[in-house]
This record gives sequence, C-alpha cells and structure tokens, in this order.
Amino acid sequence: MSESLEVLKKYWGFDSFRKPQDEIIASVLAGHDTFALLPTGAGKSICFQVPTLVTDGLCLVISPLIALMNDQVENLMKRNIKAMALTGELSTDDIITLLDNCVYGNYKFLYMSPERLQQDWVLEKIKNLPLALIAIDEAHCISQWGHDFRPAYLKCNTLKVFFPKVPFIALTATATERVKKDIVENLELNTPNFFQISFARENIKYAVIETEDKFFQIEQLLKNKLEPAIVYVRNRKMCHEISDQLNQLGFKATFYHGGLQKSVKEKNRLKWMKEETPIIVATNAFGMGIDKPNVKTVIHIQIPENLENYYQEAGRVGRDGNQSVAALLYHPSDILTARKQFLNNLPDIDFVKKVYVKLCTYFQIAYGEGLYEQFNLNLNQFCVKYELPVNKTFNSIQFLDRQSILTFKQEYSEKVSIQFLIESKEVIRFISLNSVYEPIIMAILRTYPGIYDMPTAINLALVAKKAACDESKIEEVLTVLNDKEIISYKAKSNDATIIFNEVREDDRTINRVSKHLVAQNKVKQQQLEAVLNYITDTTTCKQKIVLHYFGESYSKNCGNCSVCLSKKATNKMVSSATLILEELRIQPLTSRELLLKTHLNDEEILKTLRELLDSNKIKISSNNKFSIQ
Repeated sequence: MSESLEVLKKYWGFDSFRKPQDEIIASVLAGHDTFALLPTGAGKSICFQVPTLVTDGLCLVISPLIALMNDQVENLMKRNIKAMALTGELSTDDIITLLDNCVYGNYKFLYMSPERLQQDWVLEKIKNLPLALIAIDEAHCISQWGHDFRPAYLKCNTLKVFFPKVPFIALTATATERVKKDIVENLELNTPNFFQISFARENIKYAVIETEDKFFQIEQLLKNKLEPAIVYVRNRKMCHEISDQLNQLGFKATFYHGGLQKSVKEKNRLKWMKEETPIIVATNAFGMGIDKPNVKTVIHIQIPENLENYYQEAGRVGRDGNQSVAALLYHPSDILTARKQFLNNLPDIDFVKKVYVKLCTYFQIAYGEGLYEQFNLNLNQFCVKYELPVNKTFNSIQFLDRQSILTFKQEYSEKVSIQFLIESKEVIRFISLNSVYEPIIMAILRTYPGIYDMPTAINLALVAKKAACDESKIEEVLTVLNDKEIISYKAKSNDATIIFNEVREDDRTINRVSKHLVAQNKVKQQQLEAVLNYITDTTTCKQKIVLHYFGESYSKNCGNCSVCLSKKATNKMVSSATLILEELRIQPLTSRELLLKTHLNDEEILKTLRELLDSNKIKISSNNKFSIQ
C-alpha cells in the first residue's frame, strides 16, 4: 500500500481515493504546481491534506472565509492532526505566538486569509516557516471575472518569490475558462499539472418549476420522502416562516441563518445532520463545510444571484451517488423582480463612498485614523439612522470587505451587562427567601466580583455552565431580577463586526478601488442573465446549460431534468387535456384542486391549462376557478 493511501486510511478511514485525487496528490508529491478544478463534494481538501501528512514540513492554506478555515481546522484536530487558523479576532501578540508555534510545535497546517499577506511583519514571519506546500483554496477569488473576486488574493504570488521551490496547489469548485486562465497567470503557476472532472452530476434531477404556489410545491416534493432536504430561502424571516409551516404539516424541520447565535446554529445543524429534523430551511449562510452524503433534495424558492452559487448549493444533494433532486421554484413575476431588485441593489462608486463615510462617522473615526479598530454593527439600525437601503448598503460593505478596506464578519452576538443595585447582604437575604435563584446568582457573584461597583459584561455561556443550566434560563432569571430592581440588566445585540484595515482617507481610499467596482458590477449583471437564461430556456437540457456555462461540452441530453422530462411528456398532452376537461365537466376547479384530482405535476397542469385557455375550451373566473367554456 502506498504511503498516501496509508495516510488516507489512518486519518479518514477510506480504503481508496476518488478519481482524480490520487493523481493530484502524486503531482503535488512530485513537486509540481497543480491546478485542481473539482466540483462541490469531490474532496478538494484531501488533495492538499494527504500530501502534507506524507511529507515533512507545513502546509500554508490561503482561504477567504473564517467559517471555512475554522471548520477545516476543527475537522483536522478531531483526527489528531495539528492545525491552526489566523483569524481576524487575534491580537498581534497572539499571531506572533502562533507563528512561532508553527516552527516549534510540530503543526502541519496553517490557515490564513489573503489579507494577512498584506501585513509585512506577517510575511516576514512566514518566510521563516518550514513550508512543504502552499494551497490556494477558492482560487477563483483571484480573478476579477470570478464570482467572489478579492484583490488581496493577488498578493498570493508574493509567496512564489520567497518559496520558489515549494509547490503550489490551486483549488476551486467553479471556474469558467476566463477564470482558469486568470488563476494560472495571477498565481504565476509554473507549467501546472491541470486536473478537472466533469461538472456533470448525472444522478441529480435539475428541475425548474414554474408555480403559482411555491409552498404547495415544496410540500409535494417533500411528500415523496426525499429527505434529508435543504430548502434555500433569501432572508431570515422566511427561514422561520417556512420551517414553522412545514412543522405544522407534520414534517420535521429546523432553520439556519446568519442572525442566529452560534450555539443555536450549531444545535440546529447537528439536529439536521443526525436527521432528528431531516429538513433544514436556510439562507446561503448554510452549507459551507457541510459534508452530508445522503441529502436527497435541495429546493430554491428564490432566484439565486449566479450559477456558480446555485451549482454549489444544488450540488449538496446526491453525494452518495443516489438519485436526488435539485429544484428551483419560480413565478414569472420573480424574473421581473430579480432584475429590478438586482439593479436597485447594485451600488455605484458614489454610494459606496457614502456608506464608507457614514460608517466612519457612525463609529467616530477621524480622518487619518481608525487602523485595526474594531466595532460591533447592527446593520438595520445603521441603515435606519442614515436612511440607507439595507440590501444596497450590505452589498457596499461586502465590496469594501473584498477590497480589504475593512473586514466584515457576520456573526450574531448579544452583549449582556449587569450591575447589582442592592447591597450584598440584601442579595443574600433575597437568595434565602428565593432559593430557586441561588445557583445562578452565586455563579455570577463568584465569577464577577466587581459587579456591585459598575455595569459588568458577563458571559452567558460561562455562567450557564457554572450554574448547570441553559442560557435561556439565565436570561429568564436576569429579567426577573431586573423587574424586581435587584439588578440593572442590559442586552445589546449586533449582527456583525467591522474591523477597519486602513486609516480613513475617504476619496483616496474609495477612488483607487473604483475600477474593481465597475468590473464587479459588469460580472454580476452577466451572471444574473445566465441564471435567468437557465430558468427561462424551456428547450435546452438543464444539465447542458450548466455545463456550457462552465466551458464544458456535453453532447447528450441528461434525460432527467425538467426540460428532458417535459419533452418526453409532450405526447401525453392530449391525455392531460382529457383528464382536466373530464374533471371540469363535473365542477369548476382551481389549478391546485386539479393538481390533487388528476395527479399530474404542476408543470403539466399549467401548460395544459394555458393551451386550453388559448384554444377557448375553458375559461377562468374571478375567483381563479377554471370551467368549461
């Protein structure tokens, strides 16, 4: 057995590599620069983790997302592999200590964002590390034509100067031909070995379904027992609403979005992973690092921003190779709405500058100051204060984040501060009369001795652990104590953290990145049109459309998508019309009632009804009931 295979079996428990993991690993071990374009679920991380464990030295991994870094480090640590990540909340002293540990602590993996390479002192430290491999994850971010362009990635080629003999591996799940070329040129890869497997996922049924009633369609899809399932929605409110509706119908569903506390996110994720609640309704905050092979259904109920994201999210189904469904539900009005909202939410340079200046004003940052200062931000409150549209403002802040002008971390948190308003002897007396509160009050007093003198921030999770109860119980008791005027209790929530990476220079700061905004907006418009084409093209196989977008030719029709199945069903249209007319001769019916009575699918119903209306064989009333003409 080869050494690579031994490592795979020892740490991951697999007896063999997926194609072409073994070839990629062999290329890396031979010292070649390597480019791996592998679709979601193909096991990209194995391609740099295994060769690192086979060789002496450290692997430096450049990754754009804190959540992704933390997830990979956690998974490696679970396998007793030493790994660390340099995330944004670390102080300079912490980073120096961690980088020293990389030299002397026998670490194998060091994860960091590309922005770290812009800090000269960090680069100086990295130059002294015993690097065996440099992995550029999500490499499409280096291209201005990629869907997540981050100029900081352009700094990655600096590592080539300091480590000319260390092989590079660039990894991505989604890249068009133009983006592939940019990756090779911008990283200065030296005649790289290129590996790509087909984007075709023949076990996935790509279904685009036009429907008047999206929730009813979700119900029909899930009734087929196609679980576990993910239902992707656009906003947090819909997460709760759809999840509640599904539970009321007898399904077991939970929810996930960026506005949840970390503990709630993890709790809901685990319930879904263990299939206690096999359906999860989520925003696109859910999915990164999720490795669940038996997902049967992914449903999108709103139009995604680009085919790259859609392919990744839809690609979370069927990783076990079994038949699965990726359904996109839409109404014709969604297309008009998408175009309108998209254009309205696309910021120009003047708006980005306005948001940047307002942020500086909001946090009282003077001109020429602000470097590395960190603040909590409630985006809605900020937008209300300055009368800014939320979505357009969010897109502007995201742009500033990708340009490394600031770091924008979305993570819901709640800062709780309390102060006891009565003397200690009165607190003891209260406890003696209300023993039910004793464990919580004593845990607070023992942990925060200065809590009588001033408002003190407390850690709910720590107090809950010491009092052996849930955080919700702590909050309940604090509310009671506040109502009784025993304490002053304040909870201030925020949904993001802002770190300023540069001193404030207003025009100078924003003007130098204006060309990137123009290019980004052009790419985003092209990407939206590609998504709309995917939805509205009723003659081309959906699998073909996706593969063509990524520059891959696919000669045959998949035979399984909504277009291919619709073509197969064309010769059945007479019988569909006959079934509908028979029912309507009995009584007028709505399209939903016809769906239940005829057992035809939603697309067949709508298509046949349109044909019958056009031929004047039926009519529709003001209450949306169809009847014989």
